[in-house]
Amino acid sequence: MNRRYRLGTVTVAVLTLGLALAADPAGAELLQAVRVKDQGHLADLQATFWKQAPAVNVTMLPQVIAVPKHPNASVTSLSVKAAHNGQWLAILLEWKDPTKNERIVSDTFGDQVAVELPVHSSKDAVPSPMMGNPGGRVSIWQWRAAFQHDVDKGDPTVRDLYPNTLVDIYPDQVLKAIDVRPYTGALGLDNPISRHKQSPVLDQMAEGWGTMTVYPDQKADGKGEWRDGVWRVVITHPLVDGNENQPRLPPGGETVIAFAVWDGDNHEVGARKAWSNWIPFRLAK
Repeated sequence: MNRRYRLGTVTVAVLTLGLALAADPAGAELLQAVRVKDQGHLADLQATFWKQAPAVNVTMLPQVIAVPKHPNASVTSLSVKAAHNGQWLAILLEWKDPTKNERIVSDTFGDQVAVELPVHSSKDAVPSPMMGNPGGRVSIWQWRAAFQHDVDKGDPTVRDLYPNTLVDIYPDQVLKAIDVRPYTGALGLDNPISRHKQSPVLDQMAEGWGTMTVYPDQKADGKGEWRDGVWRVVITHPLVDGNENQPRLPPGGETVIAFAVWDGDNHEVGARKAWSNWIPFRLAK
């Protein structure tokens, strides 16, 4: 058996496994988004309506399918609640994490959590829960602790991130804006990850590993808080926003939902994470 054939066989086997996992979310506990009267933005961790929303415990799995694999993921379960007011959906996620990781420098990583929903699906055609698959697009709303820090406290300076840094002069102090662009790294390339954040949540889509794309029009929002070794994060998004690449979630509708978590203290980033299979998801009328 030649190497190309072996690699092809492995790829098919992995995709088959992912689609098989996606095909049967039945057996998993139903997450129900309760309908609330609150007409605010719903991104309130202390809102009283969370008391009426039933919690679902979601089992998280180590990511050992795609390279780089991570068999020792820290987070093994998530507590999830959901609510909507007819216009906005809110997902509340809670998990244990003894360390708060909200700064990202060359040798550290940040805590993160993400919600995944299929853009188009039916009971007979559900995308892979592992970031979708070709023809099976998913929407991914990802909250990052580092973004939350920047939203709450402002963008960090170089000195904030690297206290021992010595700088004589920055290019933007002596060059015109058009000439300084090559010296501004990711900002000069308009990398959305590097821009100033109005929200701690990134609104993204994917059709498989390595295809993550940030939506040009960001609609997701949220809020995260770490206290006594527990992260509580709420992620909000319009139920329907008119974008054909976003899921449509009308009251009374049913779909599936999945999650991913990263523990920065455990060097988790990118594919090194904990993830969940699809679970059934329903929005109360």
